[in-house]
Amino acid sequence: MATVDTDQPTSNAAGMSLPTLTAMVIGSMIGAGVFSLPARFGSAAGVIAAVIAWVVAGTGMLMLALVFQSLAVRKPRLDAGVFAYAKAGFGDYVGFNSAFGYWASACAGNTFYWVFIMTTIGKAWPALGEGDTVLAASLSTVGVWAFAALIARGVRDAAAVNRIVTVAKVVPIIVFILVLLFAFDPAVFVDNLWGGEEQSVPSLYEQVKDTMVVTVFVFLGIEGASVYSRYARRREDVGRATVLGFLSVLCVFALVTLLAYGILPRDDIADLRQPSMAPLFADVVGEWGTAFISVGVVVSVLGAYLAWTLMAAEVLFIPAQDADMPRFLTRQNGAQAPITALLLTSLMVQALIVVVLFSDDALNFLLDLTTSLSLIPYFLAAAYALKLAVTGETYDRRDGRGKGLAVSGLAVVYTVFLVYAAGTEFLLLSCIVYAPGTVLYVMARRENRVRMFTPVELVVCAVLVAGAIAGLVSLATGRISI
Repeated sequence: MATVDTDQPTSNAAGMSLPTLTAMVIGSMIGAGVFSLPARFGSAAGVIAAVIAWVVAGTGMLMLALVFQSLAVRKPRLDAGVFAYAKAGFGDYVGFNSAFGYWASACAGNTFYWVFIMTTIGKAWPALGEGDTVLAASLSTVGVWAFAALIARGVRDAAAVNRIVTVAKVVPIIVFILVLLFAFDPAVFVDNLWGGEEQSVPSLYEQVKDTMVVTVFVFLGIEGASVYSRYARRREDVGRATVLGFLSVLCVFALVTLLAYGILPRDDIADLRQPSMAPLFADVVGEWGTAFISVGVVVSVLGAYLAWTLMAAEVLFIPAQDADMPRFLTRQNGAQAPITALLLTSLMVQALIVVVLFSDDALNFLLDLTTSLSLIPYFLAAAYALKLAVTGETYDRRDGRGKGLAVSGLAVVYTVFLVYAAGTEFLLLSCIVYAPGTVLYVMARRENRVRMFTPVELVVCAVLVAGAIAGLVSLATGRISI
């Protein structure tokens, strides 16, 4: 009879309480994306479609959260990150691509942060444009390497930095919600119900589909909730904190989105400059509202950039220690910083900063790319959880196998739908990023003198390369634009 793969205790007297765990879950999920929600939703959907989108996203992302929480309990020894589940379930090459894709997604997200900062400051300094001018790219470049230097000297994600960042991002959001509740105009809200689109099911479907990518982006990091399992005072509190924290964050995201429809017509919301919370707030309270939100955005995003740069470097460093990445990525400097992984991460962000100079809409391009790259690691984690439930591994007859099948099955369906919603364009762009990563895999296999590819892995590699070639041809011919 199969049993759960853990010998960890179910309680820890010195551990974190339920409220503390819930607060940590909330803090890990609220990031920069929330500040861009009004305009992104306004450009895609009316009120009815927005409500449906958040119900779909809420259900799907909750299933993913429960998948990560379940895997953390059932497979506690797989603690090298979300990509460890892909390797355990589907082999070395798939696991490598999950790690590489997760890293690339983090790098694209970090590039989004710099563009987001520049477009925020650009309201007062027009030369920065919307984060896509040469001056903006130059300042972003200075920022990238300044942070890399700080981290290389041993600067870590200190608790004091986390507290400042948490206040900087939570206070403006709460004030924004409260002010918009008082300024809410029901007549404007009703006018935005269908968003000026045809009142039909196909129209609603298209509107909902067009919002799916941004809903995933704002929830990126949801897998982080599962890492708190080991710190819980009681093991059962982890699941409760995951659900409570997730529902709290979902309410915040939905309120920020829906309240905007009661302030301005949808077309006006869609035309707001990003971060769209700032001009929307200013429309209600006056120009000081822009500065109030913008300061919160900059502090929040800089703190998030520090955390995600550290995380991105670790995503290369940890697999390298397990021989899944080339050995050179395990190098550390005197301050114990993973210096080579940090350098490669910063170079990737630098390259994307140059790419956005040629983008028609830098922020939305990076948002969509970040989300698209993260979908494969999320799908593979959900698929691994489904595999465990189907085979019965880690389950016994009293251990909720039916629930595991339902949760992981829904998570798989949701992630497949997200890949479809992202569209062929970003699927091919993702292949352009994934395919070159195979060079690192080949280097690691040669270093360890093990078989390069199984027949199935060779097929996967061929598909990635074919997708990358198709993507490059599409870019060259103009069928795909960034």
